[in-house]
Amino acid sequence: MASLFKHLRVHQIFGANTDVGKTILTTALVLASASRKIPVHYLKPISTGPLEEADDHHVKRYGRHEGSLISAECLFRYKEPISPHLAAKFNLLTILQPSDETFINAIANRIRRCAANIREPAHMYVETAGGIHSPTVSGTTQVDCYRPLFLPTILVGDSKLGGISTTIASYESLLLRGYIIDAIVVFRDHYYRNWEYLNPYFLERGVELFVVDPPPPIPTDPSKNLTITENYYQSIISSEKEDGMAAIMNHLDTKHKNRLNELEFMPRRTLDTIWWPFVQHGSIQKEENVTVIDSAHSDFFSVTRQNALHDKSVNESVLAPEFDGSASWWTQTFGHAHPALTLAAARASGRYGHVMFPEHIHLPALKLAERLVHGGPGKGWASRAFFSDNGSTGMEVALKMALRAFSVRHKHELEGRKKKELGVLGLKGSYHGDTIGAMDACEEGVYTCEWHNARGYWFEPPTVGIRDGVVTISIPPAFSASTRGHDMKAESLSWVYDIEARLRSPLALMYGSFIQQTMKKLEQDGPKLAALVLEPLVMGAGGMIFVDPLFQRVLIDVVRGRRSGPSSEWSGLPVIFDEVFVGLQRIGMESTSALLGVHPDISVNAKILTGGLVPLAVTLASNSIFQAFLSGNKADALLHGHSYTAHPIGCEVANETLSLIDKVTASDNWKAAQAKWDKPDGSLGKVWSLWDPVFVTELSKLERVEEVMTMGCVLSIHLKDASAGYSSDSARALLEPLKQFSSAPGGAPFGIHFRTLGNVAYFMTSLNTSPSVISSVEDRIWQAIAE
Repeated sequence: MASLFKHLRVHQIFGANTDVGKTILTTALVLASASRKIPVHYLKPISTGPLEEADDHHVKRYGRHEGSLISAECLFRYKEPISPHLAAKFNLLTILQPSDETFINAIANRIRRCAANIREPAHMYVETAGGIHSPTVSGTTQVDCYRPLFLPTILVGDSKLGGISTTIASYESLLLRGYIIDAIVVFRDHYYRNWEYLNPYFLERGVELFVVDPPPPIPTDPSKNLTITENYYQSIISSEKEDGMAAIMNHLDTKHKNRLNELEFMPRRTLDTIWWPFVQHGSIQKEENVTVIDSAHSDFFSVTRQNALHDKSVNESVLAPEFDGSASWWTQTFGHAHPALTLAAARASGRYGHVMFPEHIHLPALKLAERLVHGGPGKGWASRAFFSDNGSTGMEVALKMALRAFSVRHKHELEGRKKKELGVLGLKGSYHGDTIGAMDACEEGVYTCEWHNARGYWFEPPTVGIRDGVVTISIPPAFSASTRGHDMKAESLSWVYDIEARLRSPLALMYGSFIQQTMKKLEQDGPKLAALVLEPLVMGAGGMIFVDPLFQRVLIDVVRGRRSGPSSEWSGLPVIFDEVFVGLQRIGMESTSALLGVHPDISVNAKILTGGLVPLAVTLASNSIFQAFLSGNKADALLHGHSYTAHPIGCEVANETLSLIDKVTASDNWKAAQAKWDKPDGSLGKVWSLWDPVFVTELSKLERVEEVMTMGCVLSIHLKDASAGYSSDSARALLEPLKQFSSAPGGAPFGIHFRTLGNVAYFMTSLNTSPSVISSVEDRIWQAIAE
């Protein structure tokens, strides 16, 4: 939605309060632009009050001498001189009360139309109404409503009593929402002299403050007002003061030019300096391979369009929206720059900064721990929450917990070196992070390094997918007499995930028998196993592998040596759930425990936990695990930690995220999506998706598609490829057109960012992505694969 044009310099004018002279100064900017023979457009998105007092009419009145150089208009007008959110309600003749999306689209479209016919430099000023937190028609405050446009901002300060405070407060509110503030302008009031305080204040923060002479008092004779006001505008425009209108014009032009230059040269500077993760730099050597993100909002990046930036004949925006189809590596929960999360971070930063944690406590950490343990994914089994800084280190903590608990219980069997040789049990395709210990809990693979030492045994799991419209369970060769394995057609997804109903099925018996036989062999010939480590239901980085949940449940039961049920002590092996990817509603459930019908002994949450704003991880543990570290000896403690353990900013953001999750899971959009995935009898199934079931089924029938699977926010597409694997480039090559900005009629007016895992392409929404955006993404995916 953000717009930036080479030839059209656009600025948005906010006021620190009502009646600060915003329209006077905006008109002065318009006239100053026109005085340089530059075409200038004035836009008042919303206006209330009598027509003769409207701001756009003021601009037209005093710009009439400039002829065709000045155009002025208002998009939404209400006659009552009150706040827009009230004026719209009271105006019975008004049928259309625009939503925020309609309102912002109207502004964006008007900016684009102005830019479309420009060949030479032109200026545009978008004047807001009232103060920055004055409401729009919908009731959303302007500072939040206008944010998707991401226009460079001019703040008109308050020169009257109390104006120092309102100006600084407005400036900080704009900063908290990421606005680029190019200039602050304030009247030179010789009584309050606010500018004398504000000038050094903003200079220290790198923001230019301009002081303009105020207009003369309104004459008692209205007939003289026009002439007096015209003379005033002429005087400040022609003034040669160092902070006059000429200086403001030069400053704004420079800011515009500098931003364009910065965007143009960022790719080259990046290739000279940056070392990306998971990227082969040998294939990224051209500047056009670098995607420059200028800003982000909701589900979209605002990225640079290289052709518009370099081609002088192109009048399109230098920036284009790009749907964040990977949820920025699975972190985004409510989209980018969510104001509630930003304010939560600022709240904790202002109160605490960062503080020491061991043997100390602060309220954000305590609230988060209590919520996760007693009312969240740990409810019913966890007793403790251990904080760390990301999913990988959270898993390192989990492994330390499990290994210690096993070692304490089996201390008489694990003398000396034997403790160093303990391994884990897991699944092929697992991925638990990039730290050395987390990598050692997985098989050798593309993510491991020279020090990798695979410690354990990994089953090849049966998987679930939709093939040619049919839900299919794929069983590996090792499970059956056939050397080829076999596929089993399932009744429905609801049936596949109704684990309790499947526990006594022949397939469950086969799983149990195979697991038991394998475990017996491992006891004789394999490593000493000390923990079962699982990514429940979906293994992410391994290729978006949807594991048959029955297999994972049977595996847990066999490892524990009993049918899983309530117990205060871990049995067999401690069970670790790595829910970094799937946890906290990413796949439509708070925790996988409820669906699997069994609780872990240790679990890890991260990513969604903080809404994609800051890193934080929490490892939950049962009391039985905690007791393994409890003694009077310091050396027996869990001696693991990070300088920023339980940092207040992350904890406060996590608390806010969990509150927002509670709201979105009860929203109409979620209920509507769940209803589409109901069972044939109309009852609610245990699995569902924000992606449309008809789209998913039909996509699975396409010739190029091997298999499709979805849960919650996640859509996974396995493409047919004889050389399938992480190094395959088939998915990326086929879907490359998705990255292109589409302006075709009826098409989604945005590009789509996506990530691939070899021949697997995956797409991910936020928890609150709108149905219309999801539908547009579905259309683009269909076109790319089918056509």
